[in-house]
Amino acid sequence: MSYGIPAAEPSAQIPVCPRHPDRPSYVRCQRCGRPACPECQRAAAVGFQCIDCVNETKRTTPTARTVYGGTAVTGRPLVTFGIIAACALLYVLQWLIPGRAVEENLAFASVYATPEFGYFEPWRMLTSAFLHSQGFILHIALNMYMLWMFGQALEPLLGRLRFLALYLIAAVGGSVGFLLLTPVLPPSGVVGASGAIFGLFGAMLVVQRHRGGDTKQLWVLIAINGVIGFIVPQIAWQAHLGGLVTGAACAAAIAYAPRGPRQWLWQTAGLVLVLGLLIGATWLRMAGV
Repeated sequence: MSYGIPAAEPSAQIPVCPRHPDRPSYVRCQRCGRPACPECQRAAAVGFQCIDCVNETKRTTPTARTVYGGTAVTGRPLVTFGIIAACALLYVLQWLIPGRAVEENLAFASVYATPEFGYFEPWRMLTSAFLHSQGFILHIALNMYMLWMFGQALEPLLGRLRFLALYLIAAVGGSVGFLLLTPVLPPSGVVGASGAIFGLFGAMLVVQRHRGGDTKQLWVLIAINGVIGFIVPQIAWQAHLGGLVTGAACAAAIAYAPRGPRQWLWQTAGLVLVLGLLIGATWLRMAGV
């Protein structure tokens, strides 16, 4: 009698990662159960999830929004730090580049807005807000300190894009205020972020009132800085006033826009309106009206 040898049972199939079939993967996604190699694993509250499930969750989860419709983000105010870095870089270049080449190409002056003194170069109304006086280091130091203080409060509240738009439009508003309230002759120029900083003052004032907060300290801060602009020579109070009004108008457009899915559209329209008014005022000034 002969005894046969029993046939070997087929070995279980080795699990492999769907994204990388050449990689055995013994860890399975806690959500879909598929194998995931170390490259495709993402830590979850319990165990791991595959990258496909993580991406699907991101697509289906509503984006967290601030009270004013901006994307809610945590961590450092990147836009604020970016503006500070840009101002610091240009300040270093002002010292490194011979002569006054940086100021001559980026500063704003009343004479640039009149045909008899040359072509109008509108970018100067914005770029001048990133330059600062070389002879007075407190000029840039105080401006950047105020930007850091108010940026930390406003950027997370408004959202990065809205905060950036408000700051840039307020910077232009400072130049427009200087243009409207400064005689063409004798020619005088302006540099500095003070107009945009006053724009943040105005924006914070509007936001605080909209949220029902106390505004007494803000009024005191604005009054003190406003008086300094009239007392201390070579300070462009005109830019301060222009930035303050513009920043408040931009904040009002953001804060008082109707809530709902089209809130961003109303806010954009309001900011465009403010910018359009600045452009119109500049055109009227150039036309001599």
